[in-house]
Amino acid sequence: MPHPHRRDLLGSLGALGTAALAGLLTRDGRSRTDGPGIDFMIPAKAKRAIQITLVGGMSHIDSFDPKPALKKLNGKTLETDSPPDLFFGQMGLLRQPDWEFKPRGKSGLEISDLFPHIAKQADKLTVLRSMVTDSANHTPALFVENSGFQFNGYPAMGSWLSYGLGSVAEDLPAFVVLPDGRSGPNGAASNWTNGFLPAEHQGVALLPGQQPVRDLNPAQAVSSEEEKASREFLRQTNRAHLETAGGEASLAARLKSYELAARMQLAVPEVNDLTRESEETLKLYGMDNRATLDCGRRCLLARRLLEKGVRFVQVYSGGAIAGTPRHSWDAHENVKENHGAEALRIDQPVAGLLEDLGRRGMLADTLVLFTTEFGRTPFTQSAKGTVGPGRDHNKYGFSCWMAGAGLKPGIAHGATDEVGWKAVDQPVTWNDFHATALHLLGIRHDRLTYYHNGIRRRLTNVHGELVESILS
Repeated sequence: MPHPHRRDLLGSLGALGTAALAGLLTRDGRSRTDGPGIDFMIPAKAKRAIQITLVGGMSHIDSFDPKPALKKLNGKTLETDSPPDLFFGQMGLLRQPDWEFKPRGKSGLEISDLFPHIAKQADKLTVLRSMVTDSANHTPALFVENSGFQFNGYPAMGSWLSYGLGSVAEDLPAFVVLPDGRSGPNGAASNWTNGFLPAEHQGVALLPGQQPVRDLNPAQAVSSEEEKASREFLRQTNRAHLETAGGEASLAARLKSYELAARMQLAVPEVNDLTRESEETLKLYGMDNRATLDCGRRCLLARRLLEKGVRFVQVYSGGAIAGTPRHSWDAHENVKENHGAEALRIDQPVAGLLEDLGRRGMLADTLVLFTTEFGRTPFTQSAKGTVGPGRDHNKYGFSCWMAGAGLKPGIAHGATDEVGWKAVDQPVTWNDFHATALHLLGIRHDRLTYYHNGIRRRLTNVHGELVESILS
């Protein structure tokens, strides 16, 4: 029988009951001096979350941030006294968007034709048009997006959620990652590391194919009796070793990981079996189309994982493969070609996910995040005085969106300047973004901490403010 979760118990306990629960948690090792305790929890809107992560830098001015002034200024020089922080340092002339923007749904939220399917879900979206970040370089920018820090070794948001809330499922991890079928992102597994948190909070990547987790199954067949006996012998040996080591924390975490892996041998093949879904659902996610098959499969798998009790699922779009054409959103050479191809892969699957969550009543208590590490420049990446088809990295202003539990739908927050270069109204940092996401999931970002190297660390460092205007 699954153990009741802390939040479920706290909701029905008074002061005396909470104190008693704190004692039980201390006994079970869940509320130590290096643990989260219970004072970080607040009433939650969302039970679970999924993050669609676009690698390479999606152009906001071609997708979710309409800039009609760019049409008038097309071919003009950007007037500025401060040189921009660019990746390649080539600043061409201003260029209008490659896709037309239109008001969508009852809300009238403007979205471009780059995402025709997602545009139909406009009334579910809460768009942040004033995102800013610390780096214009992919790897550190991805680290900031995931962990709040430009350097590796800091826990990802999914690991913090695993640490603070745990998993509802007994046989699946709390934090699951579904990489793009073509390649992993810049920084690879450092993007879903547990950092200094216990090893059990590491993100688990599920790969396509018959063996989603490497070495999950034995290399050769063994009988169920032999498997059971081996597991029991290993369990007893590990427990004896743990007692000898005096309950050492990292060893205990490693043992928990081994035990979870054993349970995953049955759970992963079951949740990964998409043949149990209806034909209509498979089509909704675009699994009848070669272009959308990879992302469609992962978005559908993400929904199934959330249903099984996984706390946080991260779906990547794009990887670290360079060259031309790029297998990411890094549109240096040609925005029209690059974004057109990448959007085709994810537009229907992501829209299908939103539609499916809504149909099943899951969107009411699920948080959906659609993010990218930075945006693209309104001027082209080309020689001075010329107009080229590509755009450079832009850390000064870009767009992400949220959807689902606890949000005001069909609205846009903040603004960039008239050409979409810099955030000028209500800028949102990644610390603010993380603080708001944690808040919706029932966590005070300034109280979920872990003591490491003399510092009580947290996801938002010493920063982070709630984006209160988007909360319902």
